[in-house]
Amino acid sequence: MLDEKGKPIEIKPYEREIANRIIEEFMLVCNETIAEHMYWVGVPFVYRIHEDPDEEKLLNFSEFIHNLGYILRVTREVHPKVLQDILEQVKGKDEEVVVSTLLLRSLKQARYSPECAGHFGLAAKYYCHFTSPIRRYPDLIIHRIIKEHLKGKIDQKREQKLKKLVEEAAKQSSDMERIAQEAERETDDIKKVEYMMERIGEVYPGIISSVTSFGMFVELENTIEGLVHISNLTDDYYIYDDKHHSLIGERTKKIYKLGDKVVIKVVKADLETRTIDFVIADEYEE
Repeated sequence: MLDEKGKPIEIKPYEREIANRIIEEFMLVCNETIAEHMYWVGVPFVYRIHEDPDEEKLLNFSEFIHNLGYILRVTREVHPKVLQDILEQVKGKDEEVVVSTLLLRSLKQARYSPECAGHFGLAAKYYCHFTSPIRRYPDLIIHRIIKEHLKGKIDQKREQKLKKLVEEAAKQSSDMERIAQEAERETDDIKKVEYMMERIGEVYPGIISSVTSFGMFVELENTIEGLVHISNLTDDYYIYDDKHHSLIGERTKKIYKLGDKVVIKVVKADLETRTIDFVIADEYEE
């Protein structure tokens, strides 16, 4: 939330109301229906695809959640319903954040393609982006193709031209989507740093959202994420365990792992690098 000068005055998660979810359902049905119809029509088209997850990443995920008491049998063709069941099982539990975060990291990114390869995340055999032609080029190009088809203008010569066009459009749209996402992320980061610059020294509860060899990222309730650098864990020498996504104290055997709740103190917010630094509050007091 920004004031009239663009200064961030509040940061909170975006709330999805029942109305949002209803509209989403309508859009999903619409996108699937159009994609299936145009697939069987057989004209060149831009599909939205989401390939099956990487088997190795899923095996690592399966191994991790097995330690938490959940069973995921990884086969060559894992159905999205199986993963959905895991998410349902962890709903409302302490490990919900860690399990959903790791599952998301095991999945591939969706992209645009001239081939109809299905959408794993939505468990849809046919899918496209049709509903936002005023703001998304893939939607616009398929609206144009549909119009041409309805008017009977797609002959063999035009089909050859469209094949090349949808191939280029799918690649460019995927590339531009990544750039747009990065720009959006950077804008969010700038505003979050601006917000935290005025809150140096304040203490907040958070959840460990990522563990690396150089420290751990902690996400606060307002979605702001900061780094607790390993050099600021001064009560022990910590060793990184990548398999269990944790940092383990050599002497104390104290463990900081993905999904753990911690209390942090804000020590730095750097606008130039767009980074926020935390320390563990208890340790800082000591």
